Amino acid sequence: MASDDPSRPGRPGPGRRAQPGVSPPAPGPIRLVVSDLDGTLLRDDLTVSERVRAALRLTRAQGVPIILASGRMYRSVVPWACELGLDGPAICYQGAYVRELPPACPDPTATTAAPAGALLLHRPLAIPVARAAIRWCEGHGLGPHANIDDELVMAHGDENAADYERASGVEARFLPDLAAGLLKPPTKILAVGPAGRPEALLEEARARFAGRAQVTVSHPEYLEFTAPGVTKGWAVRWLARRLGIPLESVMALGDQYNDLEMLEAVGQGVAMGGAPEPVRHAARYVTGTVGEDGAAQALEALVLGRGSPEVRA
Repeated sequence: MASDDPSRPGRPGPGRRAQPGVSPPAPGPIRLVVSDLDGTLLRDDLTVSERVRAALRLTRAQGVPIILASGRMYRSVVPWACELGLDGPAICYQGAYVRELPPACPDPTATTAAPAGALLLHRPLAIPVARAAIRWCEGHGLGPHANIDDELVMAHGDENAADYERASGVEARFLPDLAAGLLKPPTKILAVGPAGRPEALLEEARARFAGRAQVTVSHPEYLEFTAPGVTKGWAVRWLARRLGIPLESVMALGDQYNDLEMLEAVGQGVAMGGAPEPVRHAARYVTGTVGEDGAAQALEALVLGRGSPEVRA
């Protein structure tokens, strides 16, 4: 574990409203790119376009590392970091878990798990709060599951299990009663519901768990709970300090509420087109949607020096 004290998330930088139609300033000296995965690099069909892949390769060829900051489990992030040739460490679980990538990319045909990289930071959720969050979600028609020791744990009969296992690429372990069976502090609680339902419940959940958990939406169907103050922005600040890179020289890309604090924290925050208004408001730039290769547009304009009208200051 790193010696830095990560217990103080720090103050977010000022949000800057994106103004459509204004050309971006000349790219600054970006020394690190931090990118969300789903909805930013990954399309809905869980593929990455060739234009985005090329922009990632060219960015790294210029000596600028790219790391992933995702709500996903570490085991679910590593295959994508390997496939895309990205750098470590990986920020996972909305910032609650930061770990180096494994020394070698995992073999998808292997029957045993590959060795993981060094764990740098882990801030789990207290068991009583996690149990309360599970019961609250169940009472509001959402299907919760837990992440414990980088394992996916769900309740027997969860109707979302197959879809979530497919999307994450991770097989779940099942318990008769998720809340009662929770014996170790989970890194995160994620609850699945109909599209739009998590966002509709977001403010109610934040009020209910104020001071006890950080609550966010990472996808139209996902409501997520982490330890208080834990966000991607908090983890990016911690990691940038560890790497000796000023936040002004960090570029971040994201598309959802769980990316908002990260976009506020850095000098070059880029919201994807179609992101919720508060997320776009927090960013310095708004680029195209994931279907329009918005991440590539942003990297081309701000890192590779190719002006792109789709990136708006």
